[in-house]
Amino acid sequence: MRAYERLLDYVKVYTTSEDGQEQIPSTMRQFDLARQLAEELKELGVEDAFVDAHCYVYGTIPATPGYEDCTKLGFIAHMDTAPDFCGENVHPQIIENYDGKDVKLGESGRVLSVKQFPHLPSLKGRTLITTDGTTLLGADDKAGVAEIMTVVQELMKGERPHGKVCIAFTPDEEVGCGADLFDIPGFGADYAYTLDGGYEAEVVYENFNACGAEFQVNGVNIHPGEAKDRMVNASIVAMEINSMLPACERPEHTELYEGFYHLCAMSGNVEKAELHYIVRDHDNAAFEAKKKTLALIAKTLNEKYGEGTVALTITDQYQNMAEKIKPCMHLIENAQAVMRELGYEPEVTPVRGGTDGARLSYDGLPCPNLGTGGYAFHGPFEHITAEGMDVAVQIVLGIIEKYAKQ
Repeated sequence: MRAYERLLDYVKVYTTSEDGQEQIPSTMRQFDLARQLAEELKELGVEDAFVDAHCYVYGTIPATPGYEDCTKLGFIAHMDTAPDFCGENVHPQIIENYDGKDVKLGESGRVLSVKQFPHLPSLKGRTLITTDGTTLLGADDKAGVAEIMTVVQELMKGERPHGKVCIAFTPDEEVGCGADLFDIPGFGADYAYTLDGGYEAEVVYENFNACGAEFQVNGVNIHPGEAKDRMVNASIVAMEINSMLPACERPEHTELYEGFYHLCAMSGNVEKAELHYIVRDHDNAAFEAKKKTLALIAKTLNEKYGEGTVALTITDQYQNMAEKIKPCMHLIENAQAVMRELGYEPEVTPVRGGTDGARLSYDGLPCPNLGTGGYAFHGPFEHITAEGMDVAVQIVLGIIEKYAKQ
């Protein structure tokens, strides 16, 4: 079975995670796919495959006899889909021999256009998989799951000597909790790769430093007819907070290594208001400076309107994994070598986000990220190609083979 065929099966399972939940997994529906994957691993011959109480799936493929001393490699992907857009009742469109032009997404009125996604012509001739425009696809990261499962299928044929290979599928990556309860000692790998990226020959070992920032604004609600010099409108103060942040440092104006403040949600009235931001920067010093800017805004407005008007809570989320990967650059060099052997020029880019691997790297498991062949994640324009997924599978198999020879 090819990886894309597995993807088409997995996207049928509703696994959207939810922000703000205390338990892991954040949604019990993620267990539906977890149990399916554990059973599939067993059917493929991974005898110790299991789902733990928190919806993490683990399994190991023992080393080929004589290869027990080789580096123990792990491969990880997440099962949940982002809560940014509908992930239920996914109905993929499969376009064989794609012509590289605009694609109508079902009857949704949406169009996957070359103007908006100029890489589309490079996919001409492939089998393109899109949404019908009413949901996301779920290739983030069910494509990674499908590719790892296909790697397992190939290894279990017994035709490729290898060291110990460790497999894991995680819940709640999309809400920042995928690594919270990951059992690194039980996993048993020396190093690992997440498969949770874009272009199939992409390798990533730099990601954002990240935090969440929440402003709570307490206003003074006075009858507007008697409000002069007495009312403090919490919604107006909230607007003032946002106006004090640099407009050029929003996601829509930044790229590559440039950080940002992103207003994700806001609500309020005269008496109470809330602003929810995510803050990102690759450079740690710049990241810390951004947090100081947020604190200065809260301090300034409390001085202006009265102490207790603005309360700021900053929650650190993950760090740039580069510091932990640089001492282990063989992980990157071997992946690049395999990509070139397959005829692809590696694309080494800083990811403008984070992966489970960022957290795992700081917890002691160096874990860069590999591309899965997908694009435009988290929304109705998400798409991937069957051939790109095939390449991702070959890259992982090549990495396993390379470490078996070292």
